[in-house]
Amino acid sequence: MRFVFLGTGTSSGVPAVGCDCAVCRSADPRDRRLRTSAALIFDDPQGNERVVLLDCGPDFREQALRAELKRLDAILLTHTHVDHTWGLDEVRRYNAIMGQPIDLFADERTIEFVRHVYRHIFDRKLNVNESFVASFITRRIEPLAPLDLWGLRITPLSLLHGKLPVLGFRIEGGRSRPGSDGPWGGARPPLPLAYMTDVSGIPPETWPHLRGLRTLVLDGLRHRRHPTHFTVGQAESVAREVGAEATWLVHMSHDLPHAATDAELPEGVRLAFDGLELGAR
Repeated sequence: MRFVFLGTGTSSGVPAVGCDCAVCRSADPRDRRLRTSAALIFDDPQGNERVVLLDCGPDFREQALRAELKRLDAILLTHTHVDHTWGLDEVRRYNAIMGQPIDLFADERTIEFVRHVYRHIFDRKLNVNESFVASFITRRIEPLAPLDLWGLRITPLSLLHGKLPVLGFRIEGGRSRPGSDGPWGGARPPLPLAYMTDVSGIPPETWPHLRGLRTLVLDGLRHRRHPTHFTVGQAESVAREVGAEATWLVHMSHDLPHAATDAELPEGVRLAFDGLELGAR
């Protein structure tokens, strides 16, 4: 079981185009942030490898090559925004490799959005030329209605991204191996895990589902206030309330230099970075 941070950056990515700030010019590879996305890589009960993708933004091709993802079994989308959905066309390579469509899980609003944006995929009969396009089976999901995927139990969670209702996910299950290197990695799967990117508010009905976590992945855009994202300080407050063994901040802007910010965070909270893996191969 591995949880891989494919990208940890905000919608513009880091470095930002045309920016000469210290973070955008940094030589620290942890300051290079592709758009936020993650992958769960695990063995199903029959011992077959499975890959579940959390969001699929415009950097997905580069992320998949770097992480050496050889298959893709399902995609879970948190919401409609471009930096979380505009990599879906790249999935066609996995259709070719695996010879089958891929399950795409999202709420009704997001399914309607991707069907509109990717008309060439979902209404391919209207294409002028027959072409190589992705193939999906859309699966509508709702908050607090769990789904079981190859031994994992995944519960969609209600969150607020400004005024926009979005989803997070509580993920649990999987098989453990003996031994652990503590809350920051090791052989034990990093589950139960909650994945909550692009969030500025947590509705009351979601809080009970944040208890008993080993890992919390949480939005932490910058120090200054933002109307649709948690600041680092707000994320720290949520982390204290949740009490997970380890909280990893994602969706960071170029306002946050990795080394300096990480050194100032309280115990149990750290910045994630692109390519970071939790769990064991």
